[in-house]
Amino acid sequence: MNTLGDLLAQGRQHRVYSGAAWSVGTARGPLDRGWTGTRSWGGPELDDGALDGGELWDLASVTKPIVGLAVMALVDRGALALTDTVAAHRPEYRGSGVADLTVHHLLTHTSGLPGRIPLYRSHPTRAGLLRALGELPLRAAPGTRVEYSSQGFILLGLMAEAAAGRPLDDLVTDLVCTPLGMTRTVFTPDEAGRARAVATERCPWRGRTVVGEVHDENAAVLGGVCAHAGLFAPLADMERLARALAGGARELLRPETFALMTAAHTDTLELRRCLAWQGRDPGASPVGYSFGPDSYGHTGFTGTSLWLDPATGRYAVLLTNRVHPTREGQGIEGVRHAFHDRAARLGDGPTHTR
Repeated sequence: MNTLGDLLAQGRQHRVYSGAAWSVGTARGPLDRGWTGTRSWGGPELDDGALDGGELWDLASVTKPIVGLAVMALVDRGALALTDTVAAHRPEYRGSGVADLTVHHLLTHTSGLPGRIPLYRSHPTRAGLLRALGELPLRAAPGTRVEYSSQGFILLGLMAEAAAGRPLDDLVTDLVCTPLGMTRTVFTPDEAGRARAVATERCPWRGRTVVGEVHDENAAVLGGVCAHAGLFAPLADMERLARALAGGARELLRPETFALMTAAHTDTLELRRCLAWQGRDPGASPVGYSFGPDSYGHTGFTGTSLWLDPATGRYAVLLTNRVHPTREGQGIEGVRHAFHDRAARLGDGPTHTR
């Protein structure tokens, strides 16, 4: 097995996912890209046709750094500051436990807010879930501990909307997608988009297989437009994003802002976090250790990831539906590690394109 395509085809054979798409390259373009498998494993009303490269993938938490880029663009424009507090932009949270959390706390996951809380179970409406955010107890003093928190990013999205006076989906489109030509990256795909989407989980809460709507249940309650999850994108748009980042994201941010965003901010704590990005943790990197110590990126629960190494100028995009048909499936960690190992060793010329 010599190619990334062979590796990812084997992942499908082991039923880690029904399909995968990938791209590895630099700011100049891809060195290796392709896709393998099908949109689903089949079943009633499910499209199990072969991938053709134009599918929409649920990015899950890879949404976070894309929203983070929009937030940092607002910082560049003076509409938002890293020291701004939740209460300063969202008065409904004044007097709550989250009132004094800052943009910096939320971007670095040092807010003290707990992570992975299934608020949708007890708060099945948007208003109820947003109210519940202000009632969450902090598990650590802000700035003293890294704990991954989607709840913190929900608040961050609300702050961005208030600061700009515009909906989050418009901000992401105008500040990130349009400048990079990411014309098919969207929250809440329309009917045509849903028809091109890859299946995710047979969701016990919804009682059906989810296709073309956000997999994350908290995001579903919020209407699918939120800062922690909800974006869908095809491989080509993720390549555009990755190439821009590998080149310094000058289309989006001032150089000093981009440098600040991708630098480590939590090296005195137990986990390495940049602003909206994850750094390469010394003990538990989700992509292994073949990319350099200053590399950064993000993974998504559905089986997606985007990772970049400033030292080599290399990016790696991996898109899978590892939660199909169930989130209990095993094997994505091994696939991710092997994929990034091989991605780091690729030569400088195109080796496999479709």
